[in-house]
Amino acid sequence: MIHWLQPPQSLIVAKYVECYWLIEKTPDSTAYQYPKLNPDPSAHLIISPPSQTYHYDLNPGIAVGEGSHCLYPHQQTLALDHSKPFVHLGVKFHVGALYSVPHFTAHPLALDKVEPVKGSSLFKLLGLDENALIALARDNAERCGKHLDSLLVSWLAEGNEDQHSKITRKALQYLDKSAISDLGEQLYCSQRTLERSFQRVTGLTLKQCQSMNRLEAMLEYVYQRESAELDWVDIAFRFGFSDQPHLIRHLKKQLGFTPKNYEKERGLTIDVYGGVSSAASSEQKE
Repeated sequence: MIHWLQPPQSLIVAKYVECYWLIEKTPDSTAYQYPKLNPDPSAHLIISPPSQTYHYDLNPGIAVGEGSHCLYPHQQTLALDHSKPFVHLGVKFHVGALYSVPHFTAHPLALDKVEPVKGSSLFKLLGLDENALIALARDNAERCGKHLDSLLVSWLAEGNEDQHSKITRKALQYLDKSAISDLGEQLYCSQRTLERSFQRVTGLTLKQCQSMNRLEAMLEYVYQRESAELDWVDIAFRFGFSDQPHLIRHLKKQLGFTPKNYEKERGLTIDVYGGVSSAASSEQKE
């Protein structure tokens, strides 16, 4: 498995894009044939060879297709089919970024959805050559990032920030550091105004987004430690759960695992698409 991740260098692009990433499973790799993708409040533009198939188990429903596609924010764990060799070059957007940029305005609140982009107005505007981009990504990550900057900058320069996107951007800076009930006062607006703006921009409630961020941070914490080091009571309090049973219910709902089962199967639940990837980053070159 080959994997890299890097942030954009253009300030205009960085306002809306968190990072670029590449993941490729080579024919000789047998790892993680059916991994699970953690809940994610960000959208991703996934650039793939035109004839390469993709398969997402949305539970309920299945999204299948070929070539490049957009993965919208998803509230649940998605099962992926990585049984065959594949390559994906991705653009991970900041939470709520699609609300402010053109050519995505038809679906600003789309959640739990996978949408093909071949032939779309955005695809034509950017002039994406999937095969050339993927070849560059394989050869030189830094040059690929600079080239993606050059392709995206004129499009993202047209982004329009209104009062809802501005307040959401500020809320995201405090979301993982403060109680949700305190955010309105910190941002000098009513809690009702904040909640409505945040959901309008991201499609998610503040609590849903905070929960996703907390889950990802907790899974990364667990992955970095041996089983003998893990104290699930301590982990529950460390990541804001009222007690261990609350944590158990949350993990079973989101991942389908109890904490003890996750200790054994932790490598099967990953954030390969632009997060701090536990399983993927540990095997950048297999």
